[in-house]
Amino acid sequence: MFTSVLMIEQPLSTADVDFVTTLHDDAMSFVVLMRPRGNEDRLLRAIDDVALGELEQAVHEADEPEGDEALRPAALALEHSLQRLRAAGCEAVGQIIDNHPLDLLRSVVEQTHADEVIVLTAPHLVEEFFHRDWASRARHKVGVPVLKLYAHNDEDEEEVVTGPDE
Repeated sequence: MFTSVLMIEQPLSTADVDFVTTLHDDAMSFVVLMRPRGNEDRLLRAIDDVALGELEQAVHEADEPEGDEALRPAALALEHSLQRLRAAGCEAVGQIIDNHPLDLLRSVVEQTHADEVIVLTAPHLVEEFFHRDWASRARHKVGVPVLKLYAHNDEDEEEVVTGPDE
C-alpha cells in the first residue's frame, strides 16, 4: 500500500480527492494533517488575495475565524476530508496540526513509513517567492519526496463543511 501524508488548509473538494487518489496505481493510504488558520498569516493572505485579483476576499480576511476560533472549523474540514477519501476507497486517518507543523510532519512520516508528502494548498505568492511555503520548508525536513499541489475550491460544497448559518 502506498502511504501519503497530506497537509491541507481547507476541506478536500471533489476534484482534490479525485486528483490525489489517482496519483498512483497502488492502493492508497492517507494521513491527513489539517492546519487551522493562524492569525499571524492574515497580512500574507490579504497580500496573496490582492496579487491574485481577489479583492473581495482580501476585504473579508478579518471575518474568517483564526487561532483557537479556527479549531472547530478545522476539525469539521478534517472529518469531511477523511470521509471523502474513505468514500473513494482509501484508508485515511488524520489530525489537526496544533504547534510545530514541520516537526509533526517529520514524525508522522517516520512513524508511518510514508512514501511521500503532498502539500495541498491555495497559492501563497509571497511565501512561495521566498521559499517559505510549507512544501519548500518540508523538503528540508523529511526524507521523502514532497509534492506541492494547488487545492480546488468547490463553492457549493462550503455549506456541507461549516453547516448552515455558521
